[in-house]
Amino acid sequence: MNPQFNIFRNIDKTVLVLFLVMVTVGWFNIFASEYSDAHRHIFDLGTSYGKQLVWILGALVLAAAVLTIDIRFFTSFAWVIYFGLLLVLIGVLFFGVEINATRAWFRVGGFAFQPSEIAKYGTILALASLISKARAKKPGFTERMKAFGVVLLPAMLVLLQRDVGTTLVFSSFILVFFREGYIGGLVLFFAAVAVALFVLTLIFNEFIIIGALGAITLLAGILMRKKSGVIPQLIGLFFLLSVFVYSVDYTFDNVLQPHHKARIEVLLYGGADLQGAGYNLHQSKIAIGSGGFAGKGFLQGTQTQFNFIPEQSTDFIFCTIGEEWGFIGSLMIIGLYTGLLLRLLSLAEKQRSAFSRVFGYATISILFFHFAINIGMTIGLVPVIGIPLPLISYGGSSLWGVTLMIFTFLRLDAKRFEMI
Repeated sequence: MNPQFNIFRNIDKTVLVLFLVMVTVGWFNIFASEYSDAHRHIFDLGTSYGKQLVWILGALVLAAAVLTIDIRFFTSFAWVIYFGLLLVLIGVLFFGVEINATRAWFRVGGFAFQPSEIAKYGTILALASLISKARAKKPGFTERMKAFGVVLLPAMLVLLQRDVGTTLVFSSFILVFFREGYIGGLVLFFAAVAVALFVLTLIFNEFIIIGALGAITLLAGILMRKKSGVIPQLIGLFFLLSVFVYSVDYTFDNVLQPHHKARIEVLLYGGADLQGAGYNLHQSKIAIGSGGFAGKGFLQGTQTQFNFIPEQSTDFIFCTIGEEWGFIGSLMIIGLYTGLLLRLLSLAEKQRSAFSRVFGYATISILFFHFAINIGMTIGLVPVIGIPLPLISYGGSSLWGVTLMIFTFLRLDAKRFEMI
């Protein structure tokens, strides 16, 4: 190592400041969401906000430790960490405790730890190692299958824990595959079409959807009739999409769990079951809407203080922000996340090694998925799937997992200065 190199001088200060600000904001909002006259002290270790302080201090120690590690550790032990975490995911299926119908936790004393949050970090390391060592400029079928397998294996283990929300987070790696040329823009387009067809089929009769697809196919055939071989391709595509449309109802009725179906129905049909599956979303909208432009003030949120919103310190922490800090506070949180993501994206594009670039993009993908889906589900844009708002929500597993991702990338980014 260059004797003049100083990791703490070369670490990106913008990301560091944003991290510290967001963790602090999160801690105060966890305090606001759980505050009561019986527990008025923010340092009370018997409360969730007291425990979160312990997790935060641990995260800062973890961050400092990561910054002092030689980057060859991450490249050399990527697969060891990955397979080690796979074994932990298997272990939690047998020895974990069940919380909210999900067997995804180990409990130690008064603390619960969720290995799947750290498994995301191990998956990023393994994927970065695999892609960075690919010799061909354009990945072939074998390289693609290996990369997809690295992501699918932990995702399937998490799904066996009945944690659908965290399983869906692994789908965010599709952005990494697109950036590295493992999938093309056409795949992303058809993925978006599939999602749109799934939703439309649940709203409208499948015969209407098939008729619309037929009309689009006919129009496309007329416009592109002079191109050789395009008509058989359009007919084949129409057939595949029609089969997909007919499979939606079967999947919805026979594959999804009852509570998953209920959440989708709440999203699609608005006021359905306001005392049951729609309760969380209904109360969430009330809380955020009641905050108005400037909010009700710190510890003044009635929806928050009277516990109308379940999981308000974890999955629905954004409701506390919206109610107590209003539109201005909500916009500030969105601004902090946007700034963090854009800064990480800028750093990822500057990387001189493929390993660092892939690691950066994977970190961005996971953070963006959590950020977009968590806020989206609190305002009714996406179904409630139960994932935290990174650095803001209560939870040591999520905080430590995100800390590992961000500060490992900062350590890799600092390596650029050694190459100058």
